[in-house]
Amino acid sequence: MTEKFDKYVQELQEAMLEGYSENLKNEFLNPENLGKIDEPDSHVSVTGVCGDTVEMYLSVRDGRISDIKFMTDGCGPTIACASYVTRTAKGKSIEKALQMKPEDVDKYFGGLPEDHKHCAKLSVVTLGAAIGKYRNGLKNK
Repeated sequence: MTEKFDKYVQELQEAMLEGYSENLKNEFLNPENLGKIDEPDSHVSVTGVCGDTVEMYLSVRDGRISDIKFMTDGCGPTIACASYVTRTAKGKSIEKALQMKPEDVDKYFGGLPEDHKHCAKLSVVTLGAAIGKYRNGLKNK
């Protein structure tokens, strides 16, 4: 019974991801940095135009993103985009991470379908909001 169910789930996932790039499929099926950080330096939640929400948690050490995690209630492309954005930002300086653009995410995935381009923007905007909140917190100390 378990093998039959596992095969059904695999076929369903493959059907859902038909037409997407290998990079997107891999990022969705194996997302990195999924979860929460206890006592983060910044935490934000942003809801996109489609209704998907992405939360990001940041830890910053010596001006670099030492840890970053995300949670989402979004679709496969939103999960993939948030995973890619957090994976790319991790270890980078705040300034370098802020240079990421939705077009960079779209390019990595070989061009997101038109109806999912907003997923890249949502992930990049959420990263920017988390960094902005972190910076604002430093000003208020």
